[in-house]
Amino acid sequence: MYRLFVGVPLPEDIRLRLDGLCGGVPGARWVPSENFHITLRFIGDVPGDMAEEIGYALAHVRTKRFDIELSSVGHFSSGSEVRVLWAGVRKCPELLALHERIDSVARKLDLPDEQRRFIPHVTLAKLRDANLPKVQEWLATNSLFRAGPITVDHFVLYSSYRQSSGSLYTPEAEYMLAA
Repeated sequence: MYRLFVGVPLPEDIRLRLDGLCGGVPGARWVPSENFHITLRFIGDVPGDMAEEIGYALAHVRTKRFDIELSSVGHFSSGSEVRVLWAGVRKCPELLALHERIDSVARKLDLPDEQRRFIPHVTLAKLRDANLPKVQEWLATNSLFRAGPITVDHFVLYSSYRQSSGSLYTPEAEYMLAA
């Protein structure tokens, strides 16, 4: 079985800038900078033959390269509890179109529908029982964060392996976008 997702990797200079945001919230599990990416589609656990089929189908996604910008920070909550801290992606029609094309591939392969609405972001930390005043302080301190432009010239099919120290992401295939 492979646990798969499709994402946009980030260049090293942007990962280093994002890494500079990671701190100041006690108990946060900060994502290692080598794992920073923008998820386009979570696929989940699939057998090896389906992973190959997905890899082949993604090779038929066609679009031109485009630029994105990271803009501000935010959080996802479950009830009143903050669960994730993230850096946002400024609205970008080309990124949304790429997401739609990849989602269309997933539907054609009868993969389960994504349960969450697509909100482009880079996950920076996962939280459990977070200190809300520290989270609010972190959000306020980093609210003006901006980075980019970042040229999106390819996307990646990743496998994910869960470990006690966090997930290990392995690029399984890269798909270039047209110039």
